[in-house]
Amino acid sequence: MQKILGINKAGHSGTLDPKVTGVLPIALGKATRIVQTLLKSGKEYICLMHLHKNINDELIYKTADEFVGKIKQLPPIRSAVKRELRTREIYYLNILEINDKEILFKIGSEAGFYIRKFCHDFGLKLKTNAHMVSLVRTKAGPFTDKTWHSLHDLKDSYEFYKNGNEKSIRNIILPIEKAVEHLSKIWVHDSAVSTLCHGADLSIPGISKYNNFSEDETIAVMTLKNELICLGNSLIDYKEIKNNDKGKVVKVHKVFMERNLYPKFK
Repeated sequence: MQKILGINKAGHSGTLDPKVTGVLPIALGKATRIVQTLLKSGKEYICLMHLHKNINDELIYKTADEFVGKIKQLPPIRSAVKRELRTREIYYLNILEINDKEILFKIGSEAGFYIRKFCHDFGLKLKTNAHMVSLVRTKAGPFTDKTWHSLHDLKDSYEFYKNGNEKSIRNIILPIEKAVEHLSKIWVHDSAVSTLCHGADLSIPGISKYNNFSEDETIAVMTLKNELICLGNSLIDYKEIKNNDKGKVVKVHKVFMERNLYPKFK
């Protein structure tokens, strides 16, 4: 992407294993600071798994149900993380098709879950061996296979853009706000924007409206025009806002909006 667009800064939100295809959000320029929120976001995959012996269909469906929820997983030997048992959550696991020893399924999981290792563990649960044949990531945070684009698409769109037609490239290169669609949000009054841009924490008087959120959750703080100002961690539960007229709500840790775009209010 850097070569195609002639830029010197880009970053992705989590690698795909060799021979795995699918959704890989890439941030450009100053937006690379947003990828940390996507690294921790949920993922969805379509996987083809091969069992090493024939298993009754009913038992396969029953075993799939048993894996939904929080499970323990040991990362594979070749992985980017320390190899120790850790808890990860499977949000859903849908068997799409069973054809002899081949099982096609859709799985939604917490970040950091290894599908190749899951196939191995699934086989052991069925008292056999199993391995992953193919894998496609269909979702990463708010990005899905419904709106993915290839590098060829980007190259073509950039050529159109250089010739004065920017419509197609605007469908590929999206505003930074797209990357926080999956996060809880707080919208603030215009009078609070300038102080937040200078790194101040968000207090109750500056809040206009908000989603439901818990304490110690990553929050996207937005203007009333839905522009991203900053990210931070919530210091309280959203229910406490109604019962108080002062106090800090969000500890700001990353500011994205340029200073002086909104006027200072005294």
